[in-house]
Order: sequence, then structure tokens, then C-alpha cells
Amino acid sequence: MTLSISIRHHTGFTYEGVAKSSYNEARMTPVSTATQRVHESRLTVSPSVHVDTYRDYFGTVVSSFDLQEPHQRLDVEARSFVECEDASLPVALSWRELVSDARRDEFAEYLAINTRTSLNVEAPISAPDAPGRTLHDVVEEVADFVRREINYVPGSTTVTSTAEEAWSRRQGVCQDMSHVTLGLLRPLGIPARYVSGYLYPHRAQVNGVAVEGQSHAWVEYFCGAWVGIDPTNGLHKTQRHVIVARGRDYDDVAPLKGVYEGPRSSMLGVVVEMVAHPTSDDELGRAR
Repeated sequence: MTLSISIRHHTGFTYEGVAKSSYNEARMTPVSTATQRVHESRLTVSPSVHVDTYRDYFGTVVSSFDLQEPHQRLDVEARSFVECEDASLPVALSWRELVSDARRDEFAEYLAINTRTSLNVEAPISAPDAPGRTLHDVVEEVADFVRREINYVPGSTTVTSTAEEAWSRRQGVCQDMSHVTLGLLRPLGIPARYVSGYLYPHRAQVNGVAVEGQSHAWVEYFCGAWVGIDPTNGLHKTQRHVIVARGRDYDDVAPLKGVYEGPRSSMLGVVVEMVAHPTSDDELGRAR
């Protein structure tokens, strides 16, 4: 199944006075993958300024810019048109193949525990190398455990919260559930990385209607190929998930960050608007 979707993502900062200068990075542009094609993307900044674009170490599209004129507000808006497909689960490596020394060296950065993902708890799962069990089974069991234990409560944490903080409160949002999942998968020897992007909110798309979308976070794990799983919603990545950035944790993928000279700042409210469009398959179906 394919979902064609246009996305508008608006964010920024406002200052209690005038900022003399600022240096910023935006990670708000979807990436093209085997199951996701970016047909159009554009990022605009106000005040108007030259924007440089490059890919970071993790393959994320980064838009960097600096303002050298006084400004009281910074607005950043990304518009994209993306086509996303569902993907079947690949055949997974055996447990012995996954935990080999060579694999541990290759994926060391996605196995390391840091402040964001550190947890003083282990997932109560069945033996990962039991006969008949696959890596997919193990990851799904961990994700189910996280979803049972962490209540989704908007506003209960902040962008600086850690997995341990969310676990101790048993509350959080998608960012926290992803950090907790990483903190449980990596000690098992399963390479796992943080993914940020968007989630189209309706299971059945409504073509041509602008809906309030969601900035969203989930996890990808390596099983011979990278596979996405969404612990917040209890499902593997679908065509409704639009990938923007990947990294070790949220700090690698923040949509907008930077430094500035000036008074205290506040983050503008984030607006994500999504519009689904008919695909060629949809048009063919109606013609029949």
C-alpha cells in the first residue's frame, strides 16, 4: 500500500527582546529510502537568509543558517511531498549471527548506552535464542512491554527528559517510549537507533483534506536490515510513518537547534499539517 502525502512543518523561536545573532540547524527534510520517495522539499526561514544543506554522519538532511541581523523572532517552515510504501518484514539474522564480535564492532554506536537511554531495568522477555524465536519476536516483545509500562501522557516530560526519568514516572510521550525501548534493546545486543519524523494520524486516508499531523518518534533495529517499530502505537513502521532523521537518540535529530546572542527565548508552537493525495493505484481503481 502506498500513501502520497504533502507535509507542512512550522516551528521557530521568539525572544524576550532582540537577538543580535543566531546560528541554527534544522532537521526537517524527509529522506529518500527504499520505501520512501521525496518528490519535493523546501525549507524557508524568516527573516530571510541563505541556507546551506548537507547530510550529517547519520544520513539526515541538515539545513544550516545564521542570522547576523537583530531579530525578535525566528520562523522556520518545511514543506515536503513524499510517497511512502508499506514493507514486509525481512528474514532476520539468527541470534548467533547478530551477537558476533564483528557485528558488535560494526554497530558499536547503536549498542552503546548513554545518559538519554540508560535504564536500571531489564525487559522480562523469553530467551532470545530459544528455538523458533526470531529477532522480530524479541523486539516486538520489548516494544509491547514498554507500551504496557509507560502511559502516554502529553506534557508529562520535556525534550530533555531521559529514559530513566520517563521510566520512574511511568509516563511519557513517543520520544520517551523510544528512548526506553533503545535502553532495553541495546543491552540485549540488538543494534537500535532513534528515528524522528511524522505520522499521518488516520489509518484510512482522507484525500485532499488538511489534517493535524504529528511529529513522531520510533525505533529502528538491525536484523540483517534496518526495520522500524513504533512502541507508542504497537506496530511496525507503516506507510503512515515519514522518516526525517535518524541517530543514537533525540539529541542527534532535534528538528531545530542552535545558539544565539540575546535575551531569553521561547520555542514557538509546532504546527504539522498533512494532506493525503490519491496515488496512481487509487486513480486506476476508480477507473475500473
